[in-house]
Amino acid sequence: MRIAVLGSLNMDLVMEVERLPRPGETVAGTSFSRYPGGKGNNQAIAAARLGAEVALFGRVGQDRYGEELLSVARAAGVDTSGVEALPGEITGVALILVGRDGQNQIAYAPGANGRIDEAFVKAILPRVRSADVLLLQLEIPISPLAFLLRRLPEDHPLVVLDPAPVQDLTPLPLHRVDYLTPNREELGALCRAPVKKKDDLMRFSQLLLGTGAKHLVVKADQDGAYLAEPGGVTHFPAYKVKAVDTTAAGDAFNAALAVSLAEGKGTYEAIGYANAAAAITVTRKGAASSLPTRAEVQDFLRHPYRHPVG
Repeated sequence: MRIAVLGSLNMDLVMEVERLPRPGETVAGTSFSRYPGGKGNNQAIAAARLGAEVALFGRVGQDRYGEELLSVARAAGVDTSGVEALPGEITGVALILVGRDGQNQIAYAPGANGRIDEAFVKAILPRVRSADVLLLQLEIPISPLAFLLRRLPEDHPLVVLDPAPVQDLTPLPLHRVDYLTPNREELGALCRAPVKKKDDLMRFSQLLLGTGAKHLVVKADQDGAYLAEPGGVTHFPAYKVKAVDTTAAGDAFNAALAVSLAEGKGTYEAIGYANAAAAITVTRKGAASSLPTRAEVQDFLRHPYRHPVG
């Protein structure tokens, strides 16, 4: 199974706090760490750890952060030959606050990620077309993503799009997206109304599904995931674990979903597998460092009540 990932590579600078600050408020940090991250990088590493053959495409700066990111990805088994190091650019950086309850706030400076353009997409298109699944996110410019989607064959590869950070999706040919995977907050932002209760989630899921994507999967944190189909919405409950850091849970979910689908599993089974990968991830600190291996997910599925520890 071959998975291509076009997306961001960032260095995550993480501070732990007792609680997340309100607007205009300063809170004291309890610790500080640096972790390799970026949604594209995280999803590529996650898919590789789950047993896939993964090729990552993107851009970094010619700096220490870029070198470190590529080294970590290669160590996980990711083919990074499609990642360019640009002179005169910085590698992307994410500033992350993690509260005591595991929830987070993230600010992002794209750096070299923002230099991905149509010329870059043209160069990588033959390799992307040969993949079984293509993972995309929105931490790179949306215009080259639209360019790429319009030039893919109609039925190959299968496309999984994580609409984060959330933005207007109208430039994208969503009919070419097989799985659109917002979280609860992104679903509300895309539908221009907050998701306050389960009825809102159900209604907005059907509304967003009508924009063209073939499947809509909503990642709902401790509530698990919801699959919207023309006939209704199906709930996939989360596994009960103690969350330490939710930073890369969505990336683990998307990667596991892609790996399972690439193996020929059905949508329902793939979402269950993705829920398990996300559950393990939130029990550990960091982004790429928290992502589980295939053996760990398989063991977790055999013993779902033997909670993993970070």
